[in-house]
Amino acid sequence: MKKPIRFISIVLLSFLALILLILTILSIKYSPRYVYRLARYHVADVYDYTHFENREIKASAGAFSFPVSLDEDDVESLFQDQVVASGFSSFNEWATKSQTTALIVIRRDTIRYEKYFNGFSRDSYFHSQSVAKSFISLLIGFAVEDGFIQSIEDPMTNYVPELLERDTLFSRITIRDLLMMRSGLKYNEAFLPGIGIHAPWHDEAVGYYHGNVRKLLLKRMELDGEPGRYFQYNNYNTSFLGLIIERATGKTVSAYLEEKLWSRIMEYDALFSIDSRRSGFEYMPSRLMARAIDYARFGRLFLHEGNWNGRQIVSGNWVRESTTEDTTVSREFYPEWMGSGCQRTYYKYQWWGHTDCDSSYRFFASGNLGQDIYILPKEELIIVHCGNSLEHYNPDVLRSVSEKMN
Repeated sequence: MKKPIRFISIVLLSFLALILLILTILSIKYSPRYVYRLARYHVADVYDYTHFENREIKASAGAFSFPVSLDEDDVESLFQDQVVASGFSSFNEWATKSQTTALIVIRRDTIRYEKYFNGFSRDSYFHSQSVAKSFISLLIGFAVEDGFIQSIEDPMTNYVPELLERDTLFSRITIRDLLMMRSGLKYNEAFLPGIGIHAPWHDEAVGYYHGNVRKLLLKRMELDGEPGRYFQYNNYNTSFLGLIIERATGKTVSAYLEEKLWSRIMEYDALFSIDSRRSGFEYMPSRLMARAIDYARFGRLFLHEGNWNGRQIVSGNWVRESTTEDTTVSREFYPEWMGSGCQRTYYKYQWWGHTDCDSSYRFFASGNLGQDIYILPKEELIIVHCGNSLEHYNPDVLRSVSEKMN
């Protein structure tokens, strides 16, 4: 009897020693702060902003309010296929079990549906997740218009010259490459076998929980391929865009976002989480927090090609360039799941898009756990969905709903 107990003890001690070794290596390679955050918070959710320092972004004093003409039963009926496919008996059950937190449908500038679920309200903060990427892209457009950035064809090293000391090949990455997710920057996407969660060295986790993202960008980034050759969704592209904005404008990203967008059109204040108080660098790819109705205002700005009630907030050319497909790009540039026929998905300047066979298109800002700002120009339609799970939801739900509204 003693031998099995001794064997089990040895196995447990060996396992604990291995865990301790891994944690020690991670602490040395990244930082003890990173290891602490990873161990304590692990999988991201929509409440993460409460764990970090946040910068406040002030809203407009007199924001535009959408007219309201509700048609709740009709809108909810459009989700019936998803309700049935998920095995639920009603829309409300689907909204609850899918962990939907907000759903807003706006057509021709009029709110047709606005409801909040699972304890959330209009006054709640909604974690943008990767929807934040589309806001960072807009700031690049503003910086070009303001003359802080000469062109998106500029090499990133014009603004981050320190990278040249590590590898002169960084000079081949342009701002456009960063916007298009085709920089060739190395991005570790390892998962733990058998359980399907990010490994501790997965770069999504590293970037998300690191306490000094600037240092990570400047000291640890490496190239893994030729810039411009292929598409890879990589959060470091967006972080570098934020660093370029900071360097070019001489302002924090939060301050520039407030000056150029929030103080001009938004109704509610917003928050942007920073990596740490000492570093003070916003986590550009995903930690913007705003109200769902202000996400709808962002969608409205792009639906109207940058025009806000007769005032051109951002160039219409920038909006069109950001959201329409670049048909000169070979479909081989994209992974197979994005399609290659007349119905296909594309990526442009930190926005997703979908082209239909009749040459119409839709575009959307999309984030993990069910955050979407979905825009169908030909129907003057905006749908905002926020949530905290992908178990019974994905952006194709909104595509199906939008098609039924044609």
